[in-house]
Amino acid sequence: MFVDKSMTQKVITIGPDNVILEARETMTENGFRHLPVVDSEDRLVGIVTDRDIRSAMPSVLLDDADSVEVRKRLGRITVKEIMTRDPVTISPQYTIQDALLLIQKSRVGAFPVVDETGRLKGIISVRDLVRSFINVLGIGEPGMLIGILVEDKIGQLKKIVDAITEEKISFGSVLVARHWEEGKRAVFPYLLTNNAIRVKKKLQDIGYTLIDPMDWYMDQIPKNE
Repeated sequence: MFVDKSMTQKVITIGPDNVILEARETMTENGFRHLPVVDSEDRLVGIVTDRDIRSAMPSVLLDDADSVEVRKRLGRITVKEIMTRDPVTISPQYTIQDALLLIQKSRVGAFPVVDETGRLKGIISVRDLVRSFINVLGIGEPGMLIGILVEDKIGQLKKIVDAITEEKISFGSVLVARHWEEGKRAVFPYLLTNNAIRVKKKLQDIGYTLIDPMDWYMDQIPKNE
């Protein structure tokens, strides 16, 4: 799935010459923390976050932000003075996997999506990615996730799929992940059933080791891999 199918397309923006009080009010009214800054031709020139605004507005001012005097003082500070210029962006043609890796690497919560001319096309956030992966993995449907430890060799996935389909159980998705034990992989089928007792026993009879998905996490994978 590509970013342009997962991003928020109707993006609220602000101009670089707007004051930070306007940016703050826009964020508060709409319940988000990232506000793309665009020029008159809708080209991205920066991004401003709630953290930027808090840094520019000392707590003593925030506590009295509605007073006439404070608003006058804050009305002199423009968005371009506090925004992040040349923010990390992403192309509409990137996949949601690309976006997820980029968010992990950059440690930010959202990316503006721009075309080759720099015009803003949307914004994609962690929330958008979570929603996309829920749709892709089929986990919005009733069912259950099981974990299977397998040898890292060709043919393992087919054996698992065959064993499950023989029990007339459908899949929402199947994920294959690295495992911290050398020569092993972790397979996670999401089964569209709430009764997997028979298929679990069948997989164990074949010789597979079942693992608890809740006990499996990426932090256990060696950092040099």
